[in-house]
Amino acid sequence: MPPDRVRARRLQIADQIRAARIRVRYTQEVTAIRAGLSLDSYNRIEQGHAAPRIDTLIRIADAIGVPLEDLVRERPHPRDGAGPPGPPAPGSP
Repeated sequence: MPPDRVRARRLQIADQIRAARIRVRYTQEVTAIRAGLSLDSYNRIEQGHAAPRIDTLIRIADAIGVPLEDLVRERPHPRDGAGPPGPPAPGSP
């Protein structure tokens, strides 16, 4: 089982894939077909249950028509507010 940080990033990437797909108004099935994936495989990626290889992420980005970086850019996570640790607040120990 991957560390919590890795699982959190996988969920964030899944959310970003889903958001990009919805923006272009594609169904999961259309996106899977365009990316050359089975619907089950694509669904597992979008749900954060599978860890896709970089080649697969590139195919998904191409299928949706967005740069790969749009799918993997690190942002504060909408599910739990987790993000990369920032600098300590002024005056904190």
